[in-house]
Amino acid sequence: MKIKEIRAFKIKLPEDNLSNSNEKRPSWTETAEVANPLSRYPKYKRRSLWTPKLGQIACIVTAEDGSWGIGLTTHSGPVMPVINDHFAPLLEGEDCMATEKLWDMMYRFSFPYGPSGIASYAISAVDLALWDLKGKLLDKPVYELLGGPAREDIFCYATGNDTDWYMELGFKATKLACPFGPADGLDGIDKNEELVANAREISGTKSELMLDCWMAFDLEYAVRLAERLRPYNIKWMEDSLIPDDFQGFLEMRRRLPWQTLATGEHWYTPVPFMSSASQRSVDIFQPDVQWVGGVTAIVKICHIAEAAGISVIPHAGLNDSYGQHVCYALPSVSWGEFFPANGPGVPLGKTSSGRSTPGMSVPSNGRLVPSSAPGFGIELNLDEIKNAEVIER
Repeated sequence: MKIKEIRAFKIKLPEDNLSNSNEKRPSWTETAEVANPLSRYPKYKRRSLWTPKLGQIACIVTAEDGSWGIGLTTHSGPVMPVINDHFAPLLEGEDCMATEKLWDMMYRFSFPYGPSGIASYAISAVDLALWDLKGKLLDKPVYELLGGPAREDIFCYATGNDTDWYMELGFKATKLACPFGPADGLDGIDKNEELVANAREISGTKSELMLDCWMAFDLEYAVRLAERLRPYNIKWMEDSLIPDDFQGFLEMRRRLPWQTLATGEHWYTPVPFMSSASQRSVDIFQPDVQWVGGVTAIVKICHIAEAAGISVIPHAGLNDSYGQHVCYALPSVSWGEFFPANGPGVPLGKTSSGRSTPGMSVPSNGRLVPSSAPGFGIELNLDEIKNAEVIER
């Protein structure tokens, strides 16, 4: 079956109409400070002040029989031309089932400007649309195409600082967003410890607790904070350093042999994961299926990880249908991440994260099974997609 058309466009998907009448208090995201790479500059201490607001992008791949698949990613402005002006004319007419070949072509197409970053987002959108199309053509959920379920259900952890609410929802593990970094000095370390201590008191010793540092630290601060938090039994420290500081991760591994380290949310294509695995610089890989190069890239990363004895826990892996199928099917994936964006008291919604897909499953008591519908089970028709398209003039 040949590819007839590939088209990418900006989209704003409809959100579930969730009532906030039961909200006990606003979500932690409305007031919390989160340490980030710009925390050293007071003007940009809140990451919402500098992170790009470029919008969501949809890529539709249509086969010659009219069947279609949809892939989603972000950074619509710079990503759309890569797909529409470069990839699409070269891929149209190719076999839509040849996902390995098509991924390799896109990866190599992007060499002149680099396959990481923006190009990786573009590759992700096309690859996800191809896998969705393949599942529909074969009348199988994508997890079946990846080898079938590797587990009965997926263990989910909740990300955020509303720990009491996550425990009430039945999660048995939660990841905190670290509020303070090197610019905040010893007072920041004290406040970080206070946050972790309170969360540990709420969650108890039978629940796992992790810490997301979101690229905010230098090596010295990361080591000092890890030592301070050692009594609280942090399962892992995540994204402590900027993504390209490969030597820093190696030194952090040497200086903190007892602490599990995780990263990879902002690594693109399988290449940096291969480099890390060869040196065992971290213990957990966290690729994002919408950013790293799609399902095809995640499968490659999982195989690298499995050979090296490294776990894979995809970033936001349960907040969209794509990640749910990956987490369900690949044995090297141990857990799944879910970000509940609604305030405490509001039921988990299918579009609570800003990236969720209609028809996707939501966790129940900290477990999840993805949709068994063909493809990724995304419940959108072409008319709904057309109505969600953002026309900019």
